[in-house]
Amino acid sequence: MASFLSNILSMFSGGSKDAASATSSAEPQAYGDCTIHATPIREGNQFRLAGRIEKEVNGEVLVRNFVRADVFTSMDDAVEFTVRKAQQIIDQNGVSLFADGEKSRSA
Repeated sequence: MASFLSNILSMFSGGSKDAASATSSAEPQAYGDCTIHATPIREGNQFRLAGRIEKEVNGEVLVRNFVRADVFTSMDDAVEFTVRKAQQIIDQNGVSLFADGEKSRSA
C-alpha cells in the first residue's frame, strides 16, 4: 500500500527516482578545438536546455556555460538539442568566444 501511495505522489511531484537520476550529464563531445558537455536541467517532468563549452588555452581550461528557454519532455532530446546549440554558439562566435581569457562566464 505504501509503494502505491508513493507512486501516486511521485506522479504529482515531477517523476520517480529513475527520472531524477536521468539528470546526469551526457558524455562530452569534441567539436573543433572545444569540448561540449550537455547538462540539461530537470524542471518537473521536463528538461531545460543547458550545457557548457570548454577549451584549453595556454594549459588552462576556459569554460562558457549556457542555459536557454527551450524545454523538452525527454532527456535524450534535451541532450541532442544542447549539443546542436553549443555547436551553433561555437560557429557563430568563433575565436571571440574565449578571446577575453576569463576562466568561466556565461555564453
